[in-house]
Amino acid sequence: MRLIYSLSIHLLNILIGIAAAFNPKARKWVQGRKGQFKKLRKEIGKNERIIWFHCASLGEFEQGRPVMEAVRKNYSDHKILLTFFSPSGYEVRKNAAEADFVFYLPLDTASNAKKFIEITRPRIAVFIKYEFWFNYISELYKNKIPTLVVSAIFRPSQYFFKPWGFWSLGHLQKITHFFVQDEQSLELLHKVKIYHTDIGGDTRFDRVLQLASENQSYPKVEAFGLNQQVIVAGSTWPADEDILLELLKNVTNNFKLILAPHEVSKARIDQVLKKFKDFNPQLYSKFDSTDNNGIKVMIIDNMGMLSYLYRYAKIAYVGGGFGAGIHNLLEAVTYGIPVIFGPNYKKFREAVELINNGGGFPISNAADGIEIINQLANDSSKYRESTDAALTYVKKNSGATQMILDKVKSYLIAD
Repeated sequence: MRLIYSLSIHLLNILIGIAAAFNPKARKWVQGRKGQFKKLRKEIGKNERIIWFHCASLGEFEQGRPVMEAVRKNYSDHKILLTFFSPSGYEVRKNAAEADFVFYLPLDTASNAKKFIEITRPRIAVFIKYEFWFNYISELYKNKIPTLVVSAIFRPSQYFFKPWGFWSLGHLQKITHFFVQDEQSLELLHKVKIYHTDIGGDTRFDRVLQLASENQSYPKVEAFGLNQQVIVAGSTWPADEDILLELLKNVTNNFKLILAPHEVSKARIDQVLKKFKDFNPQLYSKFDSTDNNGIKVMIIDNMGMLSYLYRYAKIAYVGGGFGAGIHNLLEAVTYGIPVIFGPNYKKFREAVELINNGGGFPISNAADGIEIINQLANDSSKYRESTDAALTYVKKNSGATQMILDKVKSYLIAD
């Protein structure tokens, strides 16, 4: 199995290398890893006291951010090393204030893992939610470095719990401690004799509550939505935008739309501009608040604003539900607003729970969305119940960060 895993890692490297010739994201993935070890040796001194956080991408960074901030505040004599697997995380957060060093994670070969641990010598490693790189796990285990996995979710369909997953499962047993999000995950680990686990909840709840408390404002957005009801649509894909176009055409109230596409390449932005041409769409970057008449759609043509934009919404729409799966619902509901999303939500615990408590509304087509928006807009009692349910849900599920911080403290004291 080790041979198969090693071959798959090398194959991944080859495929991404080929893709780099014509795919910008793959190119960044390759270029960002050139000379990594030389840079690590140059930047990280031999006597640094390192706490290592690894995130797959931007979503996992946001999930782990409260923990990083808490660790940084409580252990100012340590340095935080942050690594990413994906360019979509690294490129946006390569200057993250929460970390002292930010790098791409070198590919998970045995030699890379050995070299990385030798250079960085972390006192503890914290992996956020997913990404189990087995050579790194083995190297941390060999060096007796405590390794935590936080906000993890496990499902029976995962290969760890299949008859052929015994080799991978053996590496999970090398993890020092798991903080899982739900009872099912805990039970699955217990069934395979992994008992060093706690239900620690989801650190994203702490993060989004923190976002809602920050005094972040955007004058252009405020001017655009002045005295108007606004739908903020986040992380949208073309299928979502087809739905949103029909919503704008048919809802009974005079809504404006702030639309933040999941991707902001010129081609995607041009596509969105063309689709909403009948509503005089304007780019955020070019918006002039003195000429706001007739503008029904603002398109956010940058990354990083979305989590703050939901504060301007009466209703939120979160994209991805007509594709592989919905994006981050919690960033919206933390502001106490109802959220609408597409039909592919069943793998997302927060979506199911929000539907059950009245804060979330799944739709299968534009007609569903029109009906829900009209109900929320015209029935103040229903709207108030939904907003209360959304905010209560977030507050009820907060507190994971402190539990994780206490565990980190126990290992650092023991060291």
